[in-house]
Amino acid sequence: MSEAGTERTTTSATTEPTGKAHGGAEPDQGAASTPAPRRRQARGEARIAQLLGAAADVFRTQGYTAASTNAIAREAGVSPGTLYQFFPNKEAIAVELGDRLLHRWQETYGEAITLSHSELALDRMLDTVLDPLIAFNTENPAFCVLMHGGEVPGRITEKHDLVHDAMLTRVETLLAGYLPELPEAQIQRVGAMSFQLFKAGIDLIMTHEGEEREAYARELKTVMFRYLNPLLDEANRLSRTPGSP
Repeated sequence: MSEAGTERTTTSATTEPTGKAHGGAEPDQGAASTPAPRRRQARGEARIAQLLGAAADVFRTQGYTAASTNAIAREAGVSPGTLYQFFPNKEAIAVELGDRLLHRWQETYGEAITLSHSELALDRMLDTVLDPLIAFNTENPAFCVLMHGGEVPGRITEKHDLVHDAMLTRVETLLAGYLPELPEAQIQRVGAMSFQLFKAGIDLIMTHEGEEREAYARELKTVMFRYLNPLLDEANRLSRTPGSP
């Protein structure tokens, strides 16, 4: 059966009938109704997590466009009908997965890119900032597929653009604390360039495995160190120059 022919309206996993109490009488609503919905909700959340995990694997291996709900159901080890109880189509799965990954990405870069890290030596600062960002991308390869794929739902790319802008602002704030003597316009250029260097480096890192992946991660840090270190020297020189801003 084709994907288009099997898509249907989402059915909540929390609306299963509770049935009759023993002997055919209706159960006491005040005493027995609360635990059952909680158990059903937990089962539903576990199933959703299972389906999203399978979707992440399918999007990673097949890409968003080639992926199908049938392939996701197979990867999850469930029937297509079970999948449709939770998601009406592939787009709904991608949006939910994208939302969750974006939330985790915000938490990751929020902890990694903080003004307090401007007190660290440059090489140590790069380790502290880049290591968790690289780890997130390598541990969640579907993130790159959903955030940068040309055919992904517009809602995902719109939310990604907002998160991108917020992350760039944090990078500029960190650099301003690290290079306080440089003018604001230069900080913005350095922030934008650093951000693009990181994105290009991640693309290379993601295409390799094992030791080669680690080697490219080191190369990314080397590139960024060699880019930022002369700027740090310039900022220090300005701070020692009488009459500097």
